[in-house]
Amino acid sequence: MGESFAKKEKAKKKAKNKKEKALKMKERKENNNKGKSLEDMMAYLDEDGNITSTPPTTKKKKEVALQDIQLGAAPIIEEILSPSKGLISFFNEAKGYGFIIEDETQENIFVHCNQLTETVKEGDKVYFEKEKTEKGYSAINVKKLNKQQL
Repeated sequence: MGESFAKKEKAKKKAKNKKEKALKMKERKENNNKGKSLEDMMAYLDEDGNITSTPPTTKKKKEVALQDIQLGAAPIIEEILSPSKGLISFFNEAKGYGFIIEDETQENIFVHCNQLTETVKEGDKVYFEKEKTEKGYSAINVKKLNKQQL
C-alpha cells in the first residue's frame, strides 16, 4: 500500500530543510571570516585606559609616585584641627561608633571606636582632635578626661 498524504508532505519538508541547510553551510564556507592574523585580533589600552587598535608609544608614559596611589575608599583628610574638649552624647558599643558634642561650638562630631584610646560611655568628658573628612568632621585620638583635667 502507498504512503499517506501527510507522510509524503513530511518527507518533502524534510528534504527541503536538508537542501536549505546544505546551502547555508556552503555559503558559510565561502564567506569564512576565520583565519584573521594575530595583529588584526589585537587590542591595546592607551594611557587613559581606552581600547585602541594601535600599539602604545613609549614616549607618552607618565611617571606616578607610589604615595599618590590610593587603594580602597579611604577618606581624604584635608586638615587636622587643634585639640578640643567635649562630651560623649551617644555611643553604640555594639556598632563601634558615637558622637561627641564639642564644648566650644556645640557641634556633633562623629567618633569611631578605632580612634579611642580607652573605653568610653555616654556622659564621659573627652579630649580629642578633629579632622575634616569627606562627610564632615571626625574625632581622632580621643582620650577620656580625668576629674583633675575637668
